[in-house]
Amino acid sequence: MDDITRDGNPVLRSRAKELNFPLSTKEIEMGHKMMEYLEVSQDEKLAEKYHLRAGVGLAAPQVGSPTRMAAVLVPAENEEEPAAFKEIIVNPTILSESVQGAALGTGEGCLSVDEDVPGYVWRHDRIKLRWFDLEGNKHITRLKDYPAIVVQHEFDHLNGVLFYDHINKDKRFEAPEGGVLIN
Repeated sequence: MDDITRDGNPVLRSRAKELNFPLSTKEIEMGHKMMEYLEVSQDEKLAEKYHLRAGVGLAAPQVGSPTRMAAVLVPAENEEEPAAFKEIIVNPTILSESVQGAALGTGEGCLSVDEDVPGYVWRHDRIKLRWFDLEGNKHITRLKDYPAIVVQHEFDHLNGVLFYDHINKDKRFEAPEGGVLIN
């Protein structure tokens, strides 16, 4: 956790730069290390041993690199299934998004924000995402519900936006018409 960039560091508020392919060995290693952090943080015993907070996403600015890369590891609802979304995404672009909004019923948290910030963070329930893997292969993926929310949270990090910027300070727990709460 000591290596996670904390709220207040300017790298979290600046727009990250696109990466060029082929990626450098250092950039590839950073992607793998971000994914490894997520894997270890989701293992209760290892997380306790290394004093880690569980995470489902980690963007390069959160490890001090102002580049457009993030690791996302959304576990499956059933332990026997593969992860709902597990990828290292480079230079992601949201191609389209649903009109319907969605928010986590428990609110959002962030490895870079130490305090709890109550309120709903309204995002798009479904997105169409274009991204590149570490080898430079292009992918287009449709995501909905929790995986879509996680990717949008990481996408925000690449644009200098933190989750609490989306919270309505006057009506923290008000749902827009047609909005869906995800548990």
